[in-house]
Amino acid sequence: MTGSGIVDVAIVGAGAAGLATAIFTCRLDSGVTVALLDGATKPGAKILVSGGSRCNVTNTTVTEADFQGGRRAIIRRILRAFPVPDTIAFFDEIGVPLHEEAGGKLFPDSHRSRDVLDALLREAAARGTPVQTGHRVHAIERTADGFRLTTSQGPLAARAVVLATGGRSLPKSGSDGAGLDMAGALGHTIVPTTPALVPMVLAPGAEAIHERLSGVALEAELTLRVGGAVTIRLRGALLWTHFGISGPVALDMSRHWLRARLDGHPAALTASFCPGESFDALDARWTRLAAERPKASLHNTLAGFLPASMASVLLDRLALAPDTPLAHLSRDARRRLVHALVEWPLEVTGTRGYAYAEVTAGGVALEEINPSTLESRVCPGLFLVGEVLDVDGRIGGFNFQWAWSSAYVAARGLARRRARHMIASRPPAAGPDDAVS
Repeated sequence: MTGSGIVDVAIVGAGAAGLATAIFTCRLDSGVTVALLDGATKPGAKILVSGGSRCNVTNTTVTEADFQGGRRAIIRRILRAFPVPDTIAFFDEIGVPLHEEAGGKLFPDSHRSRDVLDALLREAAARGTPVQTGHRVHAIERTADGFRLTTSQGPLAARAVVLATGGRSLPKSGSDGAGLDMAGALGHTIVPTTPALVPMVLAPGAEAIHERLSGVALEAELTLRVGGAVTIRLRGALLWTHFGISGPVALDMSRHWLRARLDGHPAALTASFCPGESFDALDARWTRLAAERPKASLHNTLAGFLPASMASVLLDRLALAPDTPLAHLSRDARRRLVHALVEWPLEVTGTRGYAYAEVTAGGVALEEINPSTLESRVCPGLFLVGEVLDVDGRIGGFNFQWAWSSAYVAARGLARRRARHMIASRPPAAGPDDAVS
């Protein structure tokens, strides 16, 4: 379609948000002409790898509290325009029934992300907007009639443009930040970006325990202190790795640690391996255990709190003999152990970066977008959806729900905009003075 006349809408990016925008736009306005462009030869790479290649499509309960970035009142308004029940119904319509798993996560019944992508591609094609692969957009310019897109396959003229390019996460999939640069060139403010939902790297060496525990998982609570004050506590599954920590709670915490560092604040992270228990309560519990089971070994007792392999490593790190009977555990040793259980320091040196991040924090400032339509307030005719905006959700299907909801709002905005322009372009109705004598 490049180089042949002008299309009503050019959508840049055929990931989750771009595909959904194309489908919803055509559903709401059957007469619209849409060019869906993607630089990759095989679009949808991020969909395919998401959720362990099973695609966590959404969550049973999604609210603005599950997101960071721009104003939550704006996020709430967009989410409510296309809520979770609408998402479930949409995927059922296109042949992808969903089922619920732990944590309210909704996955396709087939457990295959490929089925999600294929269904979206089929529906887009059926609506007359097949993906034009290998069409990388290099630049977007304003024109008298709308926009001129410079692509790897030639120029394209469009009356409206949708940026669905993603952020900077998983750059091999095509979301390398080019869309942010385009938005900036068209006048938008770009909130500085960092990776989010990304594994965290811990300092190596003899003092570290992660290298000896790679592959071990447990429930934990992470606490972030910025400038000495607690800013957030998160609870969930923690996975030790050869480089540091991963798992849902570490991924969720990563954006908070990175944003603190971006702002130039000292950030310290600690882990509690007994979530919900205070130092005093846990100390009293260990005191009772010593009275009730004086001959029980320290290791066997600790293995009731932690995976056995981790109990061994922790005791070694604290220089406590694993076969020590509880009755012989000194007050000082007991308190050192309890402190380790509720406030283990994690010396974070960084993260694995955008190459391993599931999403990007930061992006186009949300306040510069009309929440009713997702049309730019600074560049009329430009619409922005999905991860390119300064909105990022926690792990569990929330970022996909943002893609579906923002796509729907943009599609609705595009339909309204085209209807207004069609009305404005109609010739005035003939009046009495115009009659032919």
